[in-house]
Amino acid sequence: MALVYVVCGSKSDLEYGEECIKILDKLGIESRIFVASAHRSPDKVDEIVKKGEEEGIGVIIALAGFAAHLPGVIASKTIVPVIGVPINSSPLLGIDALLSIVQMPGGIPCAGVGIGKSGAQNGAILAGEILALQDSKIKEKLQEFRLEQKKAIEKANEELNQ
Repeated sequence: MALVYVVCGSKSDLEYGEECIKILDKLGIESRIFVASAHRSPDKVDEIVKKGEEEGIGVIIALAGFAAHLPGVIASKTIVPVIGVPINSSPLLGIDALLSIVQMPGGIPCAGVGIGKSGAQNGAILAGEILALQDSKIKEKLQEFRLEQKKAIEKANEELNQ
């Protein structure tokens, strides 16, 4: 069974973590959500990564604002793919978080998606795409998800042109 951990850097990031969970649920992917800070609770981060590896997680989605060290710190502790979601909680509106995720040093990769809600959604979809490489049920759910998006656009266009 596919399992994804969603780790939020603070309680205020939970609304974005819940966006990940909605998509993961829709794709039939089991998930667990946590709050842990790379700076304020590094031991908790270690505990979460260790527990995840013991449970056989396939992907970790880490959401954080400001300098967003959480995704990179998690990536440094595991070879499980990590997807960083920058949150627009700082005076720099998430640009600082985005740069800290995408500018990881060579040898410790961390995937990055867009800032905020759409980034959280895309992080979950990307996790699904990674897991779909080994799980045909997730692949089918992703294809259904794409079809639903296409139909929603077609319906919107039809409503405009009635």
